[in-house]
Amino acid sequence: MAVYQVIFHQRLDDYAVVQTLTEPELDLGLPFTLAGLGHSLNGTHNVYALPEYLFTGVTSSGDLTFDYNYPIENQVLFYDEGDNLDRSAAIPQGTLTYTETCTWVLGPAVATWLGIALAGVDETAFLTQCASSASNFIFRRRQESGYTDSLTTSPGTDVTLAVTMYAGALYRQRGAIDQFASFSDMGVATISGLSPLIKQLAGIPRPAVA
Repeated sequence: MAVYQVIFHQRLDDYAVVQTLTEPELDLGLPFTLAGLGHSLNGTHNVYALPEYLFTGVTSSGDLTFDYNYPIENQVLFYDEGDNLDRSAAIPQGTLTYTETCTWVLGPAVATWLGIALAGVDETAFLTQCASSASNFIFRRRQESGYTDSLTTSPGTDVTLAVTMYAGALYRQRGAIDQFASFSDMGVATISGLSPLIKQLAGIPRPAVA
């Protein structure tokens, strides 16, 4: 979870803009929550744009307009129906909270891929943690490559398989540092959880736009 301090706010033609003190790690379509602000801006919203200039309103055709002579950093624009609000300092300053939780793959799917029957509650909890960690990790890696994905719906079966395989690798490596756990006295070759095959299926580090 990341929390950012909101220092300015604005709303024109049912679109609102908040400016944060530091650059927020957000992308288009992702949900975030505002709190501690006035003017009915508090609540959960979705990123519509991350403009770099002063927002000046919406045309009759629905296009957003900006003043390109007035650059402003760290802005988040979203749809928010309400009265117009000229750009002003946020007093008191509020917060923008972004909780990134990707749910592309769940524990039972990983158990099916591993072909195992879980023995107890602790194993089930650990497998759930592996599935969540793998989903969030692959989501972030795809973000870094320029992809814009939903947090709840996988981009495709190839990415789902990549997440499942990576979650399975994390589960198998429990109690080990750099390889799958083993009771063998013989040396075991190092195994990389994020294998070339997983990277290929996940579409990373291939950029979304060449």
